[in-house]
Formats: sequence, structure tokens, C-alpha cells
Amino acid sequence: MKAASRIRLGVIAALVALLELMVRGGAISRRVLLAPSEMAADLVRLLAEGHYHGDIATTLADVLTAFAIALTAGFATGVAIHALPRLRRALEPLLATYYAVPFFAFYPVFIVILGVGRAPIVIVGVLFGVVAMIVATLNGLDRIPRVLRKTAKLMRMGRIATALRIELPAALPYLFTGIKLAIAYAFIGVIASEFILAAEGIGYRIAYAFNNFDNRTMYALMLFIVGLVTAVNAAFHVAETRLQRRLGR
Repeated sequence: MKAASRIRLGVIAALVALLELMVRGGAISRRVLLAPSEMAADLVRLLAEGHYHGDIATTLADVLTAFAIALTAGFATGVAIHALPRLRRALEPLLATYYAVPFFAFYPVFIVILGVGRAPIVIVGVLFGVVAMIVATLNGLDRIPRVLRKTAKLMRMGRIATALRIELPAALPYLFTGIKLAIAYAFIGVIASEFILAAEGIGYRIAYAFNNFDNRTMYALMLFIVGLVTAVNAAFHVAETRLQRRLGR
């Protein structure tokens, strides 16, 4: 394990231990926050009981759908914008301020257009993740060394072959940044939307537990989300590291 990874794990472990001690010692009231060990025990119990398996499956399906759409649409849009410099100059200020837009203010409009159901929730997840992928695609295409394109011309490679065998591998490390952000934003958009208007899903269950003062269920489900997102990002990080080593060789 690298030194940076050990330091990162050490900091997390220290923070968790500090929080455990503060709750156990009474510095933080149990009415406000539970000890991490209690959250973990409650999460194991909830998963063993199986009452929330349907909600977990619903949320994960929506997140994966939103992520897939954001990834595909973001990459395609980024490629198109990169090929049109004038359009890019016009859109760059909008992309820079995109996340200042309060998407949830448009949630009623989505309901009117798409109806009550999971579709508006998925759309919010897509809106959160798509621009991160567009920006990462533009950044990756900008950083492709010119010598690679010149080499492709000297070898008389076609446009498709150049894109697939030269440009895409060179831009892939930068695309991973967009991929990691897109999946994180998809989680944020979907779960936050479930807080507003949903009859199922992890976000809905957390909001329901909060409104009914069920701290044990609320914190257990929150811990589940944190652990799941951390595991997903860690998996992408491992894949990214291996890719960079392969490209380095």
C-alpha cells in the first residue's frame, strides 16, 4: 500500500475513532448523532432483515440509468463541442456556471412533462452528471499531444482508426475524472430527488426516518450510501491507476 493510501486510511480511522469517543463520552448527544459502531450494527441488522432491499434496488437502478445516460450524452456532446470551436467559445461560460443552477427548482416542470414516477428523478441525476463528463471530455481532447495526430497522418490512418486507436487512449486518463464525477453526481441527484417527492428509494426512506425521529434507521441508511459511494469511487480509482501504469509502460 502506498504512503498516500496509508495516510488517507489513517486519517479516516482517526476521525471515526474520535467521533466514537465523543458520542460514547457524552460530548455529542445520542439524540443528535449515533456512534459509528452503532450505525454499522444497525446497518447490518437492516440488511439482514431485508425490509429495504427493494428501495436499495430502486435507487441503484435509477443511479445506474442516470450515470449511463450522463456518460454517453456527456462524451458525445463533448466530442461535438470540441469539433466546433465557435460553439465551444459560446458555451464555455455556461459550462463554467452550470452547477450554480438550482435544478430542483425545475422538478415540478419535470413532473408535468414526464409525470409522477422515477423518470423525473433519473433526469435530475442526468443533469447533475452530464456536464462533468462534457468538461472532462473537452479537457481530455485538448491534452492529446499533437505529435500523436501527426503520427497517425504519416501512417495514413483513417479518421475512425485515429479516434479509436490514438485519440481515445490518450484522452482516457482525463475521461476517468469525468466518469468518477458523473457517478458521484448521479448519486447526489437521484437520492436528493427522492427526498423531495418519491414513494420509494433510499432517499425517501432516510427522509421518512428523519420525519419520524427514527435516528437508527436514518443513520444506518446514510452509512450505507457513504460506504457504497466510497467503494464505487475506490474501484474507479484502482482502474484509473492501472490504466495510467499501462499507458506509462
